[in-house]
Amino acid sequence: MKVLLLGKNGMLGSQMLKTLSGGVDFEMYAFDKDDLDITDETALKSIFERISPDFVINTAGYTAVDDCETERETAFKINSEASGAIAAVCKAENAVLLHISTDYVFDGENSSGYREDDVPSPINVYGESKLRGEELITKNWDKYYIVRTSWLYGENGKNFIDTMLKLGKTKKEIDVVDDQIGSPTYTKDLCEEVIRCFLMPYVSNLPKQHDRTIGLGYDSSMKKLPFGIYHLTNSEHTSWCGFAKKIFELAKLDIRVNPVKSDAFPRPAKRPHCSILLNTKFDCKMRSWQDALKAYLAFF
Repeated sequence: MKVLLLGKNGMLGSQMLKTLSGGVDFEMYAFDKDDLDITDETALKSIFERISPDFVINTAGYTAVDDCETERETAFKINSEASGAIAAVCKAENAVLLHISTDYVFDGENSSGYREDDVPSPINVYGESKLRGEELITKNWDKYYIVRTSWLYGENGKNFIDTMLKLGKTKKEIDVVDDQIGSPTYTKDLCEEVIRCFLMPYVSNLPKQHDRTIGLGYDSSMKKLPFGIYHLTNSEHTSWCGFAKKIFELAKLDIRVNPVKSDAFPRPAKRPHCSILLNTKFDCKMRSWQDALKAYLAFF
């Protein structure tokens, strides 16, 4: 199956490429901004016509949340208009599109968390641009999976864990926000679950003992999921403060973590207080954020 990946050098995209590469199930074509400008519709059309992919994974995006507040035009160009254009070229090639979106499409005022069918109401430009991207995808093509996730961390990118570990080398006490709640999500876990649930059902005639099939827990009887919007994160949730405490505990660092409110760290973009994404549409096998964190820290 021909898979075209966009955003291959990002934290999530690089993990997706690593997870997909090396197996016989997927013929990979991967691009980043230096290879392909996704805001150039002519370039997009040319690449898609040449490759004629079966499945497209879009992990590309303008994710500098605070910068989006002053770079609104750029945010909408990349996160919105380009997403719509990608959907349009997918339609032209009859390719299934899997697009990564965010918890930031919600305002964060529902402390119970958000279902896939809850009405979005973003409170910053990044969230607005990602929501508009979702809308353009649904307008331009019907064979799509929009996967919203939250609080990503992993290799090959700046993340909260790395920041905490660096601070832990020089400080004995730090303040961390405790009024923002979400589910920290390991890119490795997310990629494996995306492949298991969304890609593998499209692969036909898999050898029963294929090592990749076993490694990803693929069930040959698993049916294709209906097209639409899905929520996918590691299970359970915490605050940034709780996350930091667990990082230091597992890393065996004696750091005092003081809980503070969001207004202690004024930032250009408002953050949702509740980023809990409820998965109500399929059986998710992603482990708890605590177990995922242990696995990530094992690499240090």
